[in-house]
Amino acid sequence: MPRFRRTRVDEVARGAEVIPAQDRPSAPGGARNVVVVTLDSLRYDSALAAGMTNMARLGDVERRFSYASWTAPSHFNLLMGLLPHRSPTHVYASEYYKADFERYTERFGIPGIEFAAMLPSLWLPTYMRNVLGYRTGAMVSLPVLNPTTVINRDFDSYRLMPSHNDMAAMVDSLTFDDDAPSFWMLNVGETHYPYAIPGDDSSEWPHIAGVHGVVKHIDDAVRAPGDAPQFFDGDQMQALRDRQVRAAAHCDQVLAALYDVVPPRTWIIVTADHGELFGEGGYFGHGPIAHEKVHEVPFAEGTIR
Repeated sequence: MPRFRRTRVDEVARGAEVIPAQDRPSAPGGARNVVVVTLDSLRYDSALAAGMTNMARLGDVERRFSYASWTAPSHFNLLMGLLPHRSPTHVYASEYYKADFERYTERFGIPGIEFAAMLPSLWLPTYMRNVLGYRTGAMVSLPVLNPTTVINRDFDSYRLMPSHNDMAAMVDSLTFDDDAPSFWMLNVGETHYPYAIPGDDSSEWPHIAGVHGVVKHIDDAVRAPGDAPQFFDGDQMQALRDRQVRAAAHCDQVLAALYDVVPPRTWIIVTADHGELFGEGGYFGHGPIAHEKVHEVPFAEGTIR
């Protein structure tokens, strides 16, 4: 089988340009559509508890680890091609990176994909759009990924959804081009705090600084210790985790709808950008937390048909 030619650095450097679709290279024969779904904040054991049978249709639901504990840097890593890793022991990191990048040959359906071909930008949308001829798109749920952030680079379309918890609306909005393969990134918010699914009564959501508070109040004066909100007790923590499990089960049902929408041979990756803490080590949430569970995420990939 012929190898896809090595890409010259000056070609990838064209990522600084907005190259019209008609001027981009034709995609190599056999190139797959690729869809990456990040279930925001979903930790591995919550996915298992949810019994995500549709996610498992892609392959084994693996326990992997994210490179970051917060949404924005985790998606930055993902778009560099660094998917959640297995945290292997007794191996050189460079060898793990090499083996993981070699899997993009199977993911893209294009022989000869190499890490060096993504230089110097190290940005999947740049490489896929300007070198491989893909259409690139993203739909995101969390405002920290809004279209004015640096994450929105070399996407043909990039949309912050009007609701933070409506994966089904993303699936309904997906489009695929008959003349070129597509790359889609979907950042799903149901599994993020407050772990709400469409139709939930917002007045019954748990309410702390989070999806509806951290940005609005970030410049407020720091509270005195006695004025800080009371930390959740054990029963409340369990109730919050149960909400995430319920949200994960809902998203798993939406995955079935996604599988019906994508064209044949589409490569689908379902994972999370990071995990979540529900009381372990005295922590709740994610971000400025150093704990294994905040990095522990589910991961599955493959094709449905």
